[in-house]
Formats: sequence, structure tokens, C-alpha cells
Amino acid sequence: MTWAVGSPAGEAGMSATQPVGILTALEALTADDAALTEAGVDRAAALALVYDDDETNIRAALIARRRNPRLRLVIRLYNRKLGQHLEELLDQTAILATPALDAAELEASTTVLSDADTATPALAATAIAGSSKVVQADGLLLRAAERTPPSRGEVADPGLCTLALLSATTNDPAGAEGSDRSGDEAPLLLPDDRDVAAATGRGTVVLEAVSYEGPPPRTGPLAGRSAPLGSLFSRRVRWSIAGAVAAVLALAVTSWIVTGDDPRHAAYVTVLDLFAINDPATDEQPARKILQLLSGALGMLLLPVMVAAVFEALGTFRTASQLRHPPRGLHGHVVLLGLGKIGTRVLARLRELDIPVVCVEQDPEARGLPLARRLRVPTVIGDVTEEGVLEAAKIDRAHALLALTSSDTTNLEATLYARSVTPDLRVALRLYDDDFATAVYRTLRTAHPNAVTRSRSVSTLAAPAFAGAMMGRQILGAIPIERRVLLIAALTVVGHPQLEGRTVAEAFRPGAWRVLALDAATPDERRPDLASPHHHETDSPRPGLVWDLHPGYVLQPHDRVVLAATRHGLAELLGRPTPHGSHRGPW
Repeated sequence: MTWAVGSPAGEAGMSATQPVGILTALEALTADDAALTEAGVDRAAALALVYDDDETNIRAALIARRRNPRLRLVIRLYNRKLGQHLEELLDQTAILATPALDAAELEASTTVLSDADTATPALAATAIAGSSKVVQADGLLLRAAERTPPSRGEVADPGLCTLALLSATTNDPAGAEGSDRSGDEAPLLLPDDRDVAAATGRGTVVLEAVSYEGPPPRTGPLAGRSAPLGSLFSRRVRWSIAGAVAAVLALAVTSWIVTGDDPRHAAYVTVLDLFAINDPATDEQPARKILQLLSGALGMLLLPVMVAAVFEALGTFRTASQLRHPPRGLHGHVVLLGLGKIGTRVLARLRELDIPVVCVEQDPEARGLPLARRLRVPTVIGDVTEEGVLEAAKIDRAHALLALTSSDTTNLEATLYARSVTPDLRVALRLYDDDFATAVYRTLRTAHPNAVTRSRSVSTLAAPAFAGAMMGRQILGAIPIERRVLLIAALTVVGHPQLEGRTVAEAFRPGAWRVLALDAATPDERRPDLASPHHHETDSPRPGLVWDLHPGYVLQPHDRVVLAATRHGLAELLGRPTPHGSHRGPW
């Protein structure tokens, strides 16, 4: 068991002008009462419990809450129901122990997270936008995208705003990509317009909105649940039924013309002849007799078609509770490889975004198969390394591939095979080893320069969310910028003199914070947590966030704003002591 607080003094890559903290490491065999006391849990502001074992995390959380009721707890649990009950229990304990606890402190006192949940938005956004730097606010999926200048001496498109200037040699293939030690100029967070204009040729990180660009999703209460005609009947049966209907119409029109009868009566007689339940036309004219014979012959030909249609429909309804196969004509979908802990949550997230998905899973008893069956998501059961499995998932017509199995080699093999079928396919693969991921990324980028390739580590994606939760529920997300982190937070203006009564332009402090958006809802209509998904089932949806704020808008005390801030800048806004000595290192 190890605790780590702050940053190591003299850490490589830090500027001499940056404040340097002290790293305190403490090791213990178990997270018992004595170990937590020695770690200073009685005086701590926050505690993150990230053991792989849920029971260990729960035991330590109960001890820590008893020792320090005001402690902000961040607990790693995969079981959502257990996590919800545990959060309620710990919050209730905090209320009883400290009745004076205000609503804001109670809201942030306990946070239960899991690697799967925290990494899911980034992995899902990788399939949509090709970037892992994701922020969920007001139901809008946002990302921080890295952009390069279109040519030498120019500046990249700023998007909604420029969040950071990357290292001077970040875009140099010969340099150490993404490292602030690769050049004379380290990354600059929250630069002003003058710095951006002067940084020609440097890569930037900009904030931009993302919308899915694939085929329009189905909407409505039965979306994803109804059985369309193409699923009920095969193409051969559909063509046979269409031909029979056309032949019946032709016979009915011919009977109407020949006999001069009423059109409705002529159609009625034709149907009776078709099912052989009409009287023989022995006393009728020859044309009428010929029509009756033709109708009877058509009826005999139609009988096996009707039987086949009935059997196909029964088979479709019988397998409604089973896994679906990829439908005919499917295109623009996401192929999701692996339905374990991570893949299951990513599948649920993609379906929440109404993105068509085809799953591939080797284990017929995998964790995510019941969810795929319930959501009626097409699923292929088979080993992705075998020939024909990805073809069954329509990989040649897919929009993206998400390889999320726990095996690095399986993910890489699936990626290489998919690229051999579709060279420009967007690919995101889960790789644990950093060196291996770097080698794979650079090789694939060189071999397929026009295709988007991303490699992701679940632990790396989850770390900013845990860090943000330790700082409180004001944090909507954390965006890694090379070796540093930029926080996206929601704050009410009242009580913050750096914001209150100032214009948006005046409230911007380069290198510290920048106002990005304004919550247009009244205080009574606001959702407590902006990071929660926006539900559209209400009859009168409330106003959302205004992202294109005029620089001259004056911030009022009741306004709630979304801002980007460094850790030092947010600490100053929240009235916390900014580390200038030896307590914490920079983010």
C-alpha cells in the first residue's frame, strides 16, 4: 500500500521558476486504521482509494470516513449498485458526524468511480472524433483537439478557443513527441491572443464541439426495438411477394376490362379465384374462364411463398431475445471488439449517442452479451484473429474500429487486419504498455498517414477523472496537455472577485483561467451537475450553455460559468492557498 502526496522535488522537465512540492511516500501491507492514521487521513482534504480489490477500497473508505467526516473520498468500484449504496452510506455518516456540513461539501464528500466508467467517454469519443481529451457538459460532447498549422508561418484554427500551445518540437517526428523537454519552449496553458498569434508553426490544443458525422440515427420511442421488414423477411421472399402482388393486380385489372364489371367486384372475384374458393366459371365467356385458370395457377405458386414468409417471421420473433446478426446494407457503423468491463460500458455509451455498433466477442459468456442482446445490437461471436470474423462485422463498410480486449496482441492483430481491408479506417486500440503503444502508433501513422490511429490506456484515461473528483464536484473534466493538466470547472460567479462585475475579456487571466461558457438557465432551472447527460424527454427543455460569449459581457453574481483553469488558477479562484513553497507540485 502506497500513498503519494505532491510532486518530487527536482522532477525532470520542470522549469526552475515553477513551484516544487514534496513527495511523501508511505508503504503498508494493508489499508488498516493504523496505516491510514500514519498517512495523515485525519488532516487530509481528500483520499483516493484505487485498489483493484473492491473490498479493500470499501474497508479503507469506512475507516477513513469514521476518522475524518469532512474528508473528500474518491473510491474505485466497478459495481454501480454497490457504489451507489456505499456513497449514500458514507454521505449519511458524514451528515450525522458533522451536522454543520454545507450542501456543497456534502455533494463532493463521496465520489465512486470506476476505470470503465471514467475511460468510457474518451474511448467513445475516439470513435466519433479521434481524440481522447473529452469533456461532457450540458449533454454536449466536447473535445480538446490537437491541431497543426496548415503551413509554415501560419497559426492553426483556434476552434472555440485555444487552450494551450504545445511544445516547440511536438510536431517534429525526430523529436520526443509530447514532451516539454523536447525543445526550448515548453507547453503554454491558456495563452492570450498575442501569444497565439506569435506562436506560428507550433501545434495547439483547441476546444471544439463534436457531433457524430455518420448516417442519421433512428429516433422515436421504438428506435432500436422494432423489427423492420428487412429483418422479418429475406430479400428473396420480399421479391416473391412483390411479384405475386403485381400479378394479382394485373389479373384484377384484366378481369375488370374484359368483363366490364365494377373494379372492386372484379378484384374480389380475382382473389376468390386465387384461393380457389369461387364457383367454376363453366357458364362464363372464354376470357373469364382463362382468367380463372390463371388465378388458380398463381394461387398454387403463391402458397409456398406464403408458407416461407410465415416461417421466416416466426423465426425472427423467436430469435428476438437472441443476438442479432449484422443487417444487410449496414454501413458507417463502429465495430467494437471485446465486451468485457471496458467494452460493455463503451457499448452502452455509444448507444446512448445513437451510434450504430457491431460487436465482436470470442467468449459466448462474456459480461457484455446480455446488454448487447437487450439493446438489439448486432453481435458476431468468434475469434477476431480468424479469417472471416471481421468481414462478418462489415468491417469494409465501417466508420471506425474500437479494439478494447485485454490482450494487446489481439488488439494489434485486429487493427492490422482491418487496415489491410480498409486502409483509411479510423482505429482506436487499447494498449497497456506505453513504449509498445508509442512504437505501434508511429509505425501505423507512417504506414497510413491519411488514417486516424489512436492507442489508449484505460489507466491513463481514468487518472484525470480521479484527480478532478479529489478537488470536488466543480470539476467537469481534466484535459491532459503533454505532462500537464488543464481543468474544466463550473463555478457560480458570486464570491469570486476575480470574476464578479468583470467582463469576459477582463476576467481572462492568461496562464491561470479563462471563461468558456455561460449557463443560460435561471438558478432554479439549473442542473446540479453539468457533467450529467442531458435528457431530451422533457416537453420544455431548459436553456443550455452559451459557448460564444461576447468579450464585453459583464459577469453577474448569479451567473454560473464554465471555465478552463490550471490547478494553481483554480485554487486561487476557490480561495485555497496556492502552493509557492514545498507542499504541492504543478499540474
